[in-house]
Amino acid sequence: MSKRYDVAVVGSGIVGLAHALAAARRGLSVAVFEKDHRCVGASIRNFGFITVTGQSSGITWRRARATRDIWSNIAPQAKIAIEHSGFWMLAKRPEAAAVLREFMATDMAVGLTLYEPNEAARVNPALRTDDSALAMYSPLEIRVESKTAIPKLAGWLTETHNVDFYYGETALETSAGRLRTTLRAVDAGRVVLCPGTELTGLAASAISAHALRLTRLQMLRVRPRAGFKLGAAVMSDLGLIRYGGYAVLPTAAALKERLVAEECESLAAGIHLIVVQSADGTLVVGDSHHYDASPEPFASERVDQLILRHMHEALHVGECEVLERWTGIYPTGADVDCVIEHPDAETRVVVVSSGTGASTAFAIAEEVFNEWG
Repeated sequence: MSKRYDVAVVGSGIVGLAHALAAARRGLSVAVFEKDHRCVGASIRNFGFITVTGQSSGITWRRARATRDIWSNIAPQAKIAIEHSGFWMLAKRPEAAAVLREFMATDMAVGLTLYEPNEAARVNPALRTDDSALAMYSPLEIRVESKTAIPKLAGWLTETHNVDFYYGETALETSAGRLRTTLRAVDAGRVVLCPGTELTGLAASAISAHALRLTRLQMLRVRPRAGFKLGAAVMSDLGLIRYGGYAVLPTAAALKERLVAEECESLAAGIHLIVVQSADGTLVVGDSHHYDASPEPFASERVDQLILRHMHEALHVGECEVLERWTGIYPTGADVDCVIEHPDAETRVVVVSSGTGASTAFAIAEEVFNEWG
């Protein structure tokens, strides 16, 4: 006889794991069903950069703050290392500096600090500030190694919260709290579908009104010069017209105009720089954004070279050896950062549609279960 659960979660990415945690913390029995034999999607192909600063104002920024706090609480319990904390936004152009000054006047800038270029170089010698206009530092961000953090989090949920995981099972049908997979039928009081990039599967009818599509990105792992210490995540000008918290500011229009003139190729590839560092000293660098209903899996060497150029312009990394290259993929296209649908009283469908899953999922899951009662 099949085991009965209070909650069945479909999807073992960060959104699915966040809902499993939220349910288990409420004393509910939980099972997670994953079509692959381990998590291999967007949740392990990213920076592991839990980003607060620059998120869209309002609910997304609040979710990021709350999610960062949950990560900070559970990471030591799950033996997930915090690789580094903090975040530098390096403004290379005067127009970018103007965006940072305007951002510092918002409610989201509490605790952040502006640095003149020489001061920033003194605080963090890794930054290339000789041709910079300004730098901003935030202490709010943390970084984990995604490809190890996700399986550790799943293992911890099993060991400490008795969450059962069923890998290699595709969810086929759900109705009135009953879930059928390719291998079993499961009775569950509630079902949470976290389809990630599976937009044409079981959740398709629930999310069809949002016209979601997929975004393919390119990322690299590089080995910098010996002894290079980054100390915190780093971004630069292109991020200021991409992240909603900055991009909506009036001063961002002048920056975008200049970037269109000077960086049209990078903008066409959807590039904005993020660099983080791993425990072994290597750097994870990215990324680009190409949109399609079904993105091609082929990466462009030219895009990788553009990403690396932006890295060299921002950091004193020296000669770098590329160790790994990969593509990621995540859903996007909605007019909100997260889609939450209610097909029936026993079912919720949750899709983070802004590439902010690692940064917002824990708070989203809390909202879902608080609303569910």
